[in-house]
Amino acid sequence: MIISFNDFQANLKEVVEKIHASCEKAGRAVDTVKLLPVTKNHPVDAARYAWDAGLLSVGENRVQEALGKMDDVDSRLCWELIGPLQSNKAKKVAERFGRVQTVDRVKIATALDRYAAEAGRRLPVLLQINAGRDPAKSGAELEDAAALLEALLKCESLQVDGLMTIAPLSEDADVARRCFARLRECRDGLSKSFGIDLLELSMGMSGDMEEAILEGSTMVRVGTALFGSRGY
Repeated sequence: MIISFNDFQANLKEVVEKIHASCEKAGRAVDTVKLLPVTKNHPVDAARYAWDAGLLSVGENRVQEALGKMDDVDSRLCWELIGPLQSNKAKKVAERFGRVQTVDRVKIATALDRYAAEAGRRLPVLLQINAGRDPAKSGAELEDAAALLEALLKCESLQVDGLMTIAPLSEDADVARRCFARLRECRDGLSKSFGIDLLELSMGMSGDMEEAILEGSTMVRVGTALFGSRGY
């Protein structure tokens, strides 16, 4: 089951207001932060709701779940992979997803590059960095970010848009904020070292949007606050 479209619209309005309030607090323009609705573990209607509300992209954690939904929604909707990727799923991902936010190993980058080339496309990606140094989270270590970026820049069929992280779970909001600050600092360092723009900082979810926006997030990934509890 999923909430009604009217309830979704009310939730969306509330989330957008929170984003705008956080932008104002940070002294940022409201159009500098995008909202990525996370439809994982929700019926395909969640993706339809997002599209019908004018949101052009959705995030999914599991490849097979997303593939099972894609053909039942407007083909112009962009699907972003925000969950771990295994090499054996790289071909389908390179063919069907609009962007991959979770590239954290050279092996995955190489596979995506090969399959994107075969599909005749240039695939946008983000480097996933474990900026919170949380053993429960995926992502390359901060110290390995430069080497990973260097490898990705050699992949002719990949387009590196920026970085992504997931903050550690904590009751202390400062834990998330420090994590997000480290990702921003990592991005700034990489941009300077490599002389490239890494414009996307995908960080912040339902519970830590404000902290992420205060530290420079350009995209918050929100599921529960939009669609309610998931049907695990």
